[in-house]
Amino acid sequence: MTNFSYFNRKNSIHDLESTEFDVLIIGGGITGAGIALDAASRGMKVALIEKNDFASGTSSKSTKLIHGGLRYLKQFDFWLVKEVGTERAIVHNLAPHLVIPEKMILPLIDGGTYGSWLTSIGLKVYDILASVEGEDKRKMLNKEEALEKEPLLPKSILNGAGYYAEYRTDDARLTIEILKTAVDYEAKIINYTEATAFIYEDNRVAGAKVKEVISGDEFTIKAKYVVNACGPWVDELRQMNHSKTGKRLHLTKGVHLVVAYDKLPVKQSVYFDVPDGRMMFAIPRGKVTYFGTTDTNYQEDKDHVNTSLVDATYLIAAVNNMFTDITISLEDIQSSWAGLRPLIHEEGKSASELSRKDEIFVSDSELISIAGGKLTGYRKMAERIVDVVAKKYKRRFDKEFSDIKTKEIVLSGGTFNDSSEVKSYIDAIHNRIAEVDFNEKDAEYLVYNYGKQTDIILQKFDDLADENQQEKMIKAEVWFSIHYEMACNPTDFFMRRTGRLFFDAHSVCAFKKLVFQLFKQYFSWDDATTRTHQSELEKHIKTAITFE
Repeated sequence: MTNFSYFNRKNSIHDLESTEFDVLIIGGGITGAGIALDAASRGMKVALIEKNDFASGTSSKSTKLIHGGLRYLKQFDFWLVKEVGTERAIVHNLAPHLVIPEKMILPLIDGGTYGSWLTSIGLKVYDILASVEGEDKRKMLNKEEALEKEPLLPKSILNGAGYYAEYRTDDARLTIEILKTAVDYEAKIINYTEATAFIYEDNRVAGAKVKEVISGDEFTIKAKYVVNACGPWVDELRQMNHSKTGKRLHLTKGVHLVVAYDKLPVKQSVYFDVPDGRMMFAIPRGKVTYFGTTDTNYQEDKDHVNTSLVDATYLIAAVNNMFTDITISLEDIQSSWAGLRPLIHEEGKSASELSRKDEIFVSDSELISIAGGKLTGYRKMAERIVDVVAKKYKRRFDKEFSDIKTKEIVLSGGTFNDSSEVKSYIDAIHNRIAEVDFNEKDAEYLVYNYGKQTDIILQKFDDLADENQQEKMIKAEVWFSIHYEMACNPTDFFMRRTGRLFFDAHSVCAFKKLVFQLFKQYFSWDDATTRTHQSELEKHIKTAITFE
């Protein structure tokens, strides 16, 4: 049993109840995960709780790119471009299997956002700010070269293209691997545990009363400092602390749609113009291509964010407008997701104009909150927060912690020297599973999801006696997600441990019955509990393909 196993929850709860921590982090998305790893690796006693599953909010519903934010050059936000641009290469080195180099083509069209001169200068500045080297440096393509790279581009209005590099990731899996690595540094981390009230000593926040959602048990976690890293829910915790004053969140919704790859067979990622002046991505991934995103103000239920018919038709129209040789309709959509960006409100600015910079708020009772920011910048956001905690700790207790180490801490499963080693490992895994009718795409799926941990899954696979090889692999993955990644139900498995609900929706329908049987068996669920979880998964499946 690992420390991050579902079956270790009782021990985790005991540790959370019986320890006074240096820092309690509320929020199990990418921001909270990064803070947990940074703080724990510096020597702090760290606790982290998440009211739902890890990465169940914004951190599983981004564009799934570790990118430098080229569009922020247009807003002259050079600091942000420099920081997140530099971070791309760092995060790639920490998890080469999970942060994968991805060529990006930016078509230059009549009346587009970027002309040839501006694109060339912009990408050059991008290279300099982000310290881009070698093959990843930008190239400017003429019309013929652009069409050779991407035949789907619109010939009649195409003038050329910029060609540069970004990195593709799985945001939820990145979050999970950071959390697992934090646990290796003795952080105590648990999902489905909600903060219901703060506790105070001498007018300072000194921990939180919490409720473990699965059992209904309530207990108290004590900590010298509490960090509010709740993403879209940051202001709710500030309100609970009676400190929601001054700046506030401004939520915007981002939607992505997924189609079969043959419906939008782009040869690499495309960053393209939309008629209303915005820009969108189309990104190939395995058997599918996904595209987005929208950027609209949002003031509705934060726990149930859906793709509307307006969202879907906007995205489909934008794709059909750019790629005139194909036609996508609502019936082609296999899946979708809608997430919220927790931005900082600025009077008079539209959703797209709002800064993506993060900000830290410290209340009079010393609740430390962080909001804003980008997926790519999670490590630097964590550094800034932990620096704040460390300085406060030094002044109050005259104790120092070590300096930041996360630039060198390889994430769980990521022990590769470079991308070529990842490719060699994929080839080795392919050779290993080809004997039982799996193909190279299956090997890529395993390695891009789990890295070197694929060996653990395949060892379990070999130990199982099933004749159906596909079911046998699913069984091995479910076993791994429960014992190594604290998956608590099939929705956790299909959405955030494997991404199947987004990128392989057919397999969810094919294997959900088996997966429910496995969870029921592992957790000794009664029929009523099983039905509750079945209903939950069906709701998410419906949400992904229903637009109202």
